[in-house]
Amino acid sequence: MTTSPHALELLSIAVAAADSKGGEDLVALDVSNPLPLADIFFIVTGRSERNVVAIAGEIEDKLIEAGHKPLRREGRAAGRWVLVDFGDLVVHVFHEEERQYYSLERLWKDCPVIPTGIPSKVTAETAAEEVSEEVTE
Repeated sequence: MTTSPHALELLSIAVAAADSKGGEDLVALDVSNPLPLADIFFIVTGRSERNVVAIAGEIEDKLIEAGHKPLRREGRAAGRWVLVDFGDLVVHVFHEEERQYYSLERLWKDCPVIPTGIPSKVTAETAAEEVSEEVTE
């Protein structure tokens, strides 16, 4: 299976919304092959609980404005991991620690990455990894 045009439309709206609220490390995974119920997992990091809730809320608001209603929402009260299910698109907005702990990218590493069009922001951690790779080469 491949990602549907509808799912890609949802993703483009979600990416713009997440970026507008300061979402970091935006990653979209094509999970259409292993999962018959969704096409894309969209993963975003927020810097604080308030930021996580704001990002998830903005994504939900923009998708609703575009005529897409969520099927379910989980985790909004705690603000550590908010999941919003739009059917073809499942949005995961994580606090930094939860994102590292659950590591969905690692769990779904066999799934292709879909370009979001938003360049990744370099964090201190990724910069340190790049430097250590250069030193070992």
